[in-house]
Amino acid sequence: MSGFLAGLCVAVLPVLALGVWLGRRTARANSLAGLGTPVEHATFETLHTASLAAPPLRSGLTEETARKSARKLRSLLGTDALCLTDLERVLVWDGDGAHHRTEIMERLAGSLETGRGEAFQLTCDSLDCSVRWAVVAPLTVDDRVLGALVACAPRESAVLVRAAGEVARWVSVQLELADLDQSRTRLIEAEIKALRAQISPHFIFNSLAVIASFVRTDPERARELLLEFADFTRYSFRRHGDFTTLAEELHAIDHYLALVRARFGDRLSVTLQIAPEVLPVALPFLCLQPLVENAVKHGLEGKAMPSSGKCHIQITAQDAGAEALVVIEDDGAGMDPGLLRRILAREVSPSGGIGLSNVDDRLRQVYGDGHGLVIETAAGAGMKITVRLPKYQPGVHTAGRLTRE
Repeated sequence: MSGFLAGLCVAVLPVLALGVWLGRRTARANSLAGLGTPVEHATFETLHTASLAAPPLRSGLTEETARKSARKLRSLLGTDALCLTDLERVLVWDGDGAHHRTEIMERLAGSLETGRGEAFQLTCDSLDCSVRWAVVAPLTVDDRVLGALVACAPRESAVLVRAAGEVARWVSVQLELADLDQSRTRLIEAEIKALRAQISPHFIFNSLAVIASFVRTDPERARELLLEFADFTRYSFRRHGDFTTLAEELHAIDHYLALVRARFGDRLSVTLQIAPEVLPVALPFLCLQPLVENAVKHGLEGKAMPSSGKCHIQITAQDAGAEALVVIEDDGAGMDPGLLRRILAREVSPSGGIGLSNVDDRLRQVYGDGHGLVIETAAGAGMKITVRLPKYQPGVHTAGRLTRE
């Protein structure tokens, strides 16, 4: 969070300074009556224009994002032309003098290599061309040069050089935030892949063993279990979307429990209490199923009891105002709280800790540290896991449907 605030300060201060410059440059008291001082009006217009240019840049530096933001950036600088480039080509040209594209890319080589800005005179035989000078300001993220912002004007201007540098710094901050968003997405995808790799061998081996045991004695039962297995694995290994709905996750859990019941018979009983109004709530994909698998692990496999003993798992999902409250509780072997803390900190990863640290990390990444797993347990006392899911969270959506933007 401190890094984000620092980036925000770097982003806003240059824009404010640019707004003051534009205010002193374009002040017209008569036309701004009732809108504050000319400087205040220009500052507001600058911030408003910057806010319109920012969203496309938050998706990275591409031809499409450059096209959407170029006109706003040119408006910030008040230049005759502006172009954005990557390391190889001009992504967009806005304004006069587009025939200078090739010349500018040839002259950019030094700036793109060193990361230093420069200004140079353009060569042009056209008397109608208003573009005679170019100011180059590199766009950088973590000391890597991604491209350049080039402002073009009729004449050389020290003020434009400074202003172009400030705007380029602001654009670089937006690109850095885009890079952080992409890194976060890659991290979540890696966590999901790791979770699949962690769960799948354990689950597949036991499920196929159970199905095989029914092939001769009860073929119809074996067929039903194969369908349950196919539905669950299809959900677990799907590739679309990082998020799902509570209804879809619970449906997958139902397939999983059908296979577990086939293995343990009446040793396992499950109670579900689900409020219908929370079923559409979006949540990270494969977020609850690992917790149910953990309950099975502690409730049956990790509990010292004869084969005739039983274990009960209770799953509830309630409406809690702005949140959906999901609780998964078992009366199994439980865990030492100290060991649990070490598992969540990834200091140890015993076989009984399937998915706990993974799910906890992903919840914190998506919703913030205040929404990690809340776990109550003790040795021999079972385990109760509480998950708080905000009903409306910007950026949290299922495939094809946004919960809120």
